[in-house]
Amino acid sequence: RASSTKIMATTIDPSMSATNPAAAAPPEPSAAPPTTGTEASLLRRRSPEDAADYVTVSDPVIHADGMNKYTSYRVDCRPPLTDPSAAPDPTAATVDVFLQNNPGQYSSVLRRYSDFLWLYERLHREKAGAIVPPLPEKQAVSRFSPEFVEDRRRALERFLRRVVLHPELWCADCLATFLRADDVGFQHAKSVANRGEENSNHGGSGESMHSSLSGAGAFNLAPKNKAGIKKWFSEAKTTFSGDLVTSPDDDLFDEIERYVEALSIQMKRVSNQASGLVRKSKEIANGLFEFGLAFHQLGQSEGEDLGAKLQLVGGTADALSGMAAQQAEGEFRRLEEPFKDYIKIIHAVKLALNRRHDKRVSYTALLHEIQTREVNLHRLRMTPGSEAKAYSTEMSLQRYQAAANVAQEEYAECSQRVLREVDRFKREKAEEMKIVVLDFITLEIEVNRSMERMWGELVPKLEEGSVDVGEGSGDGMGKQPQVVPQPTVVNMPPKQLPPLVPTASVPPATQLMYSNVPSAPVAVADPMMESSIQYRDNNLPMGL
Repeated sequence: RASSTKIMATTIDPSMSATNPAAAAPPEPSAAPPTTGTEASLLRRRSPEDAADYVTVSDPVIHADGMNKYTSYRVDCRPPLTDPSAAPDPTAATVDVFLQNNPGQYSSVLRRYSDFLWLYERLHREKAGAIVPPLPEKQAVSRFSPEFVEDRRRALERFLRRVVLHPELWCADCLATFLRADDVGFQHAKSVANRGEENSNHGGSGESMHSSLSGAGAFNLAPKNKAGIKKWFSEAKTTFSGDLVTSPDDDLFDEIERYVEALSIQMKRVSNQASGLVRKSKEIANGLFEFGLAFHQLGQSEGEDLGAKLQLVGGTADALSGMAAQQAEGEFRRLEEPFKDYIKIIHAVKLALNRRHDKRVSYTALLHEIQTREVNLHRLRMTPGSEAKAYSTEMSLQRYQAAANVAQEEYAECSQRVLREVDRFKREKAEEMKIVVLDFITLEIEVNRSMERMWGELVPKLEEGSVDVGEGSGDGMGKQPQVVPQPTVVNMPPKQLPPLVPTASVPPATQLMYSNVPSAPVAVADPMMESSIQYRDNNLPMGL
């Protein structure tokens, strides 16, 4: 894949089709070089969706068709052959039911983002009440940059793998169509599904999954046909009245809604703190880089031994800067990103609860319509000459009763699915939170140990040669003392001034000692030096 946004030719071989099981497998990724330290910690843990690694989204290709510019992705589904009689692995985190029911059914198709969005919305309709994995959001600007295209590819692959492993979604008809239908068949399936939604009472409102979170299911987009308008108006009236059908599980669902709302608030707070931690780690990395650069420049100005050691400090700080940058990247991948993804999953739970509310409103609206038509039918039967209207009303009443029976079953099925999904959500949440926290702690321990080791290796290098006088450091212990002139207070020629005091050497006990000049042995004192020393009386004025 080219790293620019220019138009690229597709890399799909013509012999590969959605129904060709002998199609060549996608090229295996080249072996990555061995990693150590922080880089290894970033690649250590496998996500739960990695169990479905036989589903891949790869080879993004940018197409330009006039004003319509889009990116297509190659979607491969190559489940390996398995023994149907083999028992599932009890240690596996997720049971792959899709793999057990589709062994060896290979497919390779091209899909664009709008196709993934169609699959997302169809899953909500076919499996109402299921927690559908989040889909990457749309972006208006820079959507063809290499970085954004790659991030979207990874997000789409994660979404598709989660759907395949989902215990409620793996058997959806729309998923099989998405994975296996060729271009013509897929477009036909999309058009048939759209017509079915427009002509049915269930989908007549043309609702959007992204707008259903804002309120009750009755407040959807504008309907496109007469039946949809009547249904929308009836559901809106039912929602305003608040007289909804009751069930024994209403208190349980109210408790679930309060739990999810509180969890959303707390998770957003934790996510904000995680983002702040990553931001601070990046600031530390930049600070260490500037610190190392300053020491390196200082060492260049000093030169010799001191300059070399200052440059060692600068080089170590620069290496630690790179390690801190890796730590910030690891914290983003293993702490900030999981929490942001978890907020999206909580949003998906809210959507599942809203789908149950939609079913509840629809069922209640049908019951109200049945009551209204029963009253009208009774009135028409009591009115002479209204037999035709009574017959028409009776037929309409039968259709509404049949629709109410279907709505009741869907409402009950959706309620039970929501309960199963919330229970699974709580179990998986506890396990995933434990993994995220432990992985973050492990990353911090490894990085801090590496930093401590680098600082510790620097200390002996700085102390090396500090006791060697010849190298300009140390106090001379253990070395042959150098013979230097004895320190003098005033060093003047003896003939310029008359001696103020008798010329004599100061006794050894009263000689001035300086910490920065080694003392000379008394045995090698120079008589000429003694004769040239003039000592001033402390009581004399400071004129000299």
